[in-house]
Amino acid sequence: MSRAPRARTLLGLAAASLAVVALAACSSSAPAASDSAAGDDEFGLVNAGTLTVATEGTYPPFTFHEGGAGDLVGYDVEVAEAVADKLGLEIQFEETQWDAIFAGLDAGRFDVIANQVSINPEREEDYLFSTPYTVSPSVVVVNEGDDSISSFEDLKGKTTAQSLTSNFYQLAVDAGANVEAVEGWAQAVALLEQGRVDATVNDKLTYLDYVKQTPDAKLAVVAETDPSESALTFTKDKTALVKAVDEALAELREEGVLAELGEKYFGEDVSQ
Repeated sequence: MSRAPRARTLLGLAAASLAVVALAACSSSAPAASDSAAGDDEFGLVNAGTLTVATEGTYPPFTFHEGGAGDLVGYDVEVAEAVADKLGLEIQFEETQWDAIFAGLDAGRFDVIANQVSINPEREEDYLFSTPYTVSPSVVVVNEGDDSISSFEDLKGKTTAQSLTSNFYQLAVDAGANVEAVEGWAQAVALLEQGRVDATVNDKLTYLDYVKQTPDAKLAVVAETDPSESALTFTKDKTALVKAVDEALAELREEGVLAELGEKYFGEDVSQ
């Protein structure tokens, strides 16, 4: 009779010891799990370990599909890929029409936009920007031989084709143009060549790439602005991510990667 209580006591002590070991194991593993998520928590990524990037996929040479239906490629695409690699993150591109791209960022569907977003005071009120990775002027493009437009002022009363949420739209409106809404450059230039609009305002590098790819195009640049800067775009809560991205861009600039990408797509460094 006297041995039964002792046996129960020993069993109880063994169970308690096992519980302590289990708790110790849990407590020792908890910090590791927390540490592994620390970077993602700090950056506030949509998906842990992955940089989710919004881009059009229809805006050559910045973001487009090779041959029309091939892999997603372009200057902005490769810049974003290089940044993600520097940060040790996977990358996921989400192709989105330009007019919905900021709404998607605001809704938390993406971590960043990589789509030649020009920095301007209005956008700076609502978004954070990385250091610029493209510097280029905006230009007025017309059909060759049209001498009715030779400046931004001449757009007054004319019809231009623009994406409604683009910086180019604002330039056209400020000049007094009537704007025909389009989804992007491809649709704008089609309307221009068909004679359905008088002009389009867009990025000079986009125009130069189009002329290079379409040597028989009968278009001309008749006016341009001072160079504008384009950057990766984030919501205001992504300060830690922006800081990390800026550090990555600085390294890519110092290593000559940005210059190489500029040479690849434009024949020159367009990052400064």
